[in-house]
Amino acid sequence: MEEKLFNKHFIGITVLNFIVYMVYYLFTVIIAFIATKQLGASTSQAGLATGIYVLGTLFARLVFGKQLEVIGRKLVFRGGAIFYLLTTVAYFFMPNIGMMYLVRFLNGFGYGVVSTATNTIVTAYIPESKRGEGINFYGLSTSLAAAIGPFVGTFMLDNLHIDFRNIIVLCSVLLVVVLIGSFTFPVKNIELTEDQVAASKSWTVDSFLEKRAFFISIIAFLVGVAYASVLGFQKLYTGVIDLAQVGAYFFVVYALVITFTRPAMGRLMDAKGEKWVLYPSYIFLTLGLLVLATTNNAWTYLLSGGLIGFGYGTFFSCGQVASLDGVPEHRFNTAMSTYMIGLDLGLGAGPYILGMVKDGFLGDGVQSYRELFMIAAIIPVVCAVLYFFKKSGRKVA
Repeated sequence: MEEKLFNKHFIGITVLNFIVYMVYYLFTVIIAFIATKQLGASTSQAGLATGIYVLGTLFARLVFGKQLEVIGRKLVFRGGAIFYLLTTVAYFFMPNIGMMYLVRFLNGFGYGVVSTATNTIVTAYIPESKRGEGINFYGLSTSLAAAIGPFVGTFMLDNLHIDFRNIIVLCSVLLVVVLIGSFTFPVKNIELTEDQVAASKSWTVDSFLEKRAFFISIIAFLVGVAYASVLGFQKLYTGVIDLAQVGAYFFVVYALVITFTRPAMGRLMDAKGEKWVLYPSYIFLTLGLLVLATTNNAWTYLLSGGLIGFGYGTFFSCGQVASLDGVPEHRFNTAMSTYMIGLDLGLGAGPYILGMVKDGFLGDGVQSYRELFMIAAIIPVVCAVLYFFKKSGRKVA
């Protein structure tokens, strides 16, 4: 274990993780637009194209969250990097919405394998006394990717008018970097005891999921659904409110906010406990979605990006730390996998669920999008209430 937090191995795996997530978020924010404009999909079909990715991701997290240490972190990292690259190249071959579903599913599997590996590998290079701060800095790579990826994708489409095929080329080049890194980074496999190996061969629910992370994973699912409204429909929304040219800058503000607030949130969590950061995350995510739902100019639109950035960005990494509470080290990968399954399921199912709500009940036009974001804003409030009852030991009547 390295004694200092910012050792070269911690920095290296954090950079590789940033690229892995950047490619994921870049495609996520533009895929509904591509599905509707180039393949003629409906809103709900476009939402499914956005969200079906999560099915592949979930399958990967379930299998490799359980078997990662048995197979070996190094082998999983390398194999996942190869598959993630190949399935990204497959975006070139999507003549219809059905093929898009298949490519998205397989690409989600590749992303799930690589991200499960990186999320576990990094724990070997974080001092135990700085776990909250370390995972928050590591999580900053994911949150920045969640901002920079959508910015790059949206900016290339709206401002530079770059063809989707060229975006695929860019993402493929980025994943070549990850592939090279997977073969050069000194990944440490851990030695399992005989009992731990035997447990990995069990096919019970406990062998796939960490029950001590269940509650925060449920909250992560709900937060994921709320944030999915932004990932799935922000690009379409800016088009109908005549803010397409500033649409990409939403994610710049998002990135700036989380860059400046994330370190402080990690230290606050280490010093005071998780509730001091999770309650504010629910509040700011709700405020950001409400501002987004009512915006009619660039300034309030960008303000919503900052509020959402603080809310979702803070929850993402602090929730990950919370998932490790009371979990033994050899179950860290399973606990974080359980947490990410909840979050990814929300991010993946959210666009489809919200797309069905919009198509079935809200109709078309600018007001339908505003109402959709208002519905999404209710979800973090529900999270705060559930969290309060859980931590206070009370039962919801």
